[in-house]
Amino acid sequence: EMVWSPLSLAVPLQASLLARSFQLDFEKDCFLKDGVPFRYISGSIHYARVPRPAWRDRLLKMYMSGLSAVQVYVPWNYHEPLPGVYDFAGNRDVEAFLDLTAELGLLVILRPGPYICAEWEMGGLPAWLLWKSDIVLRSSDPAYLTAVDSWLHVLLPKIKPRLYQYGGNIISVQVENEYGSYYACDYEYLRHLLASFRALLGSEVLLFTTDDARAEDLRCGTLQGLYATIDFGPGSNVTEAFGAQRQVEPKGPLVNSEYYTGWLDYWGEAHASASSARVAQGLEDMLQLGANINMQNPCPGLFLNLFLTSHCLPWPGADFKDQYKPVTTSYDYDAPLSEAGDPTEKLFAIRTVISKFQPLPVGPMPSATTKYAYGWVALQKYADLLDVLDVLCTSGPIHSQFPLTFEAIKQVHGFVVYRTQLPQDVPDPALLGAPPHTICDRGYVMLQKEYQGTLERDGQTALRVTGRAGDILDVLLENMGRISFGANISDFKGLLGNISLDSSYLSNWLIYPLAIDTAVQQGWPHSALPKSSSRGRAGPAFYTGTFETPGITWDTFVKFPGWGKGQLWINGFNLGRYWPHRGPQQTLFVPGSVLHVGRPNNITVLELEGAPPTPLLLFLDQPVFNRTLNHSTMATE
Repeated sequence: EMVWSPLSLAVPLQASLLARSFQLDFEKDCFLKDGVPFRYISGSIHYARVPRPAWRDRLLKMYMSGLSAVQVYVPWNYHEPLPGVYDFAGNRDVEAFLDLTAELGLLVILRPGPYICAEWEMGGLPAWLLWKSDIVLRSSDPAYLTAVDSWLHVLLPKIKPRLYQYGGNIISVQVENEYGSYYACDYEYLRHLLASFRALLGSEVLLFTTDDARAEDLRCGTLQGLYATIDFGPGSNVTEAFGAQRQVEPKGPLVNSEYYTGWLDYWGEAHASASSARVAQGLEDMLQLGANINMQNPCPGLFLNLFLTSHCLPWPGADFKDQYKPVTTSYDYDAPLSEAGDPTEKLFAIRTVISKFQPLPVGPMPSATTKYAYGWVALQKYADLLDVLDVLCTSGPIHSQFPLTFEAIKQVHGFVVYRTQLPQDVPDPALLGAPPHTICDRGYVMLQKEYQGTLERDGQTALRVTGRAGDILDVLLENMGRISFGANISDFKGLLGNISLDSSYLSNWLIYPLAIDTAVQQGWPHSALPKSSSRGRAGPAFYTGTFETPGITWDTFVKFPGWGKGQLWINGFNLGRYWPHRGPQQTLFVPGSVLHVGRPNNITVLELEGAPPTPLLLFLDQPVFNRTLNHSTMATE
């Protein structure tokens, strides 16, 4: 619904032409920028997934591709890690990022949520919301709205001066994200958000929603006063999809807010891809129709979505499609700009289509960054995880009769150790197990510090063990990413129920919340005295090593030959998870900006299942995506 300023009628014509405005024209079915019909072609970029030193390079490549705008998500949990604790420094400086878009002459379509999807941990919602275990997320539940309002009161005042009307470059702001696909269908919630956005951003700003082009989604995701847009990919019938938008918005511009140029990868499934020709043809079909589009790597955008940023450990999300499906660390997405920011054949195909409809900026496309194969690096075992609990859990364990979830002990990400003792002798193999949906998401089982095997959500939930009364049982629980899209995103982590030994519950637990990321960021274990480790290679353990760069730091990719599953840090930067035998991702991207010149680069690996006999990493000058080992069949590129 259009909001007209009564003042504009009283101002002389000459002055009103000078006023900056971005509005809907329901007569000509288009946008008006400063009163003139306007069409944008935009691309999605996730600043939280791109190292800050590379922001300018990525934005410049998008500009040189012929895009007039970028679409930008703001992940709430990235900026409010704990209630009332805000972080807008370094890579999280969203204002600096927005200022850079303006400097490069790009307009911005902002998507501040509060829920964003984006294949991001919990769709951007902070996990601390689940500390109130009965909270109803994305609804008019007062506990949820209170948290949302306090966040919007911090974020939106930073946004308001950057709106187009006030001399900035933000032309429109999305409210929520694909709300129609969520079960709650709570119009009170959408009305509340509309009122909050209007109060904090003013009456002039163009507010919109985005939903799938299904009638059911558009019924629950749209609201009078918010302009309804849709999303779809290259395989869709363009006329049919925009027909669905016309059902809810009979007049106004046709907008595809997320045109999928690729798709995400799940662990254990083939690497997703979409052909350049198909993506380019779909784009041309839409431009012929006169639609406004935002090309995307998933939850919106044409371009790049790079998952690897400094401290990226906690952020990949998961989907729930009949089972839990965690997303890989890499957010390469088969996108027009690769994870390393390199222009691809797909980018040039898209640029060619855009050039048929509007002039491209003059000048060359910035080239791909230099990559370097630093080669083989040997690592040494530093310590078994269970031998360094004093460093990783300085406050000591929490005592509890029965297991508590991550949320109950206020652990947001990462790992927690649950420890108890065997209540009696177990001379014959007994079943140690848990009911379905108790292990969230993987549990590494040790008895007397000897690795027994792994329990997994929607996978193996029992192991056979033997032992004596008083033997120490440890279960290391891993959060693999909270569900970011699906029916219900209240995704609790840890042990959600009891573990039993031959059907009798184990009790009297010591629970250790681990602050691994914090310890490694502060220089551990490289700054600590070496440990002597007598036990073998199986089970959770830390490995360390160093390498030097040849006088200059280039981007690189690291491969994990023979390793099981785990996490990598270089110079304290968390570069994500590796899991080569589950695949498809085989390498992790290492931005040159995290490496040092003239002094050693410290590598820390947390291996969870078991390192190879000779623990080596291999640094390559290109990524490897397409290998998966699924149920003993190897699928390769």
